[in-house]
Amino acid sequence: MKTNNPLNNKAKLYIVPTPIGNLEDMTYRATRILGEADLILAEDTRKTLILLKHYGISTHMESHHKFNEHKNIERAVEYLAGGKTVALVSDAGTPAISDPGFLLVGKCLDAGIDVECLPGATALIPALIDSGLPCDRFCFEGFLPQKKGRQKRLSQLADEWRTMIFYESPYRTLKCLEQMAEHFGTERRAGVSRELSKIHEETVRGTLAELITHFTTKEPKGEIVIVVEGKKQ
Repeated sequence: MKTNNPLNNKAKLYIVPTPIGNLEDMTYRATRILGEADLILAEDTRKTLILLKHYGISTHMESHHKFNEHKNIERAVEYLAGGKTVALVSDAGTPAISDPGFLLVGKCLDAGIDVECLPGATALIPALIDSGLPCDRFCFEGFLPQKKGRQKRLSQLADEWRTMIFYESPYRTLKCLEQMAEHFGTERRAGVSRELSKIHEETVRGTLAELITHFTTKEPKGEIVIVVEGKKQ
């Protein structure tokens, strides 16, 4: 069994959720932590700079994304071990949820560095509620494999009885719905949410067949979350 056992009273990695669209969705605590941290690790420093300027935060930033996280982890852990506090943010939502963060969290815990995740924004919960589908039991699949393993995973999920949540690119949304219809059946209910918390927020609900028809004539745009009804027991 492992418990947090920080090297000192200050060293800590904070996982800080940031708005998925509307900048007003930051919490008071999240802005305070970002302002007090010794360093912010950001998936895209340019995007995070917009947020920091909005809240008057001037903490130093460095990039931490899927292309450099393996190289940067050891240096980040050494920095934390020196008694510093680091805040990790992604472009939007909660880090480590289909975003970089998991590897750094694991390394910090292995090194005895305290890790604390703040509650906050994530796209999957609003999309689940907005879909109107059962939300007492659900499974989060994130992004399906783009090529190898995609059909196999959908086949494995055909008998899943819980509501399923997927992230998808707008460029693959229609194809994804068609593949889901193939494996789950055209009458399976689903909801497609896009641009959650933004000006053009929209959720389209219906059977997979109806959603395919809709997005055949109306190209999906923006950040997409697909919520699919589980198999009836």
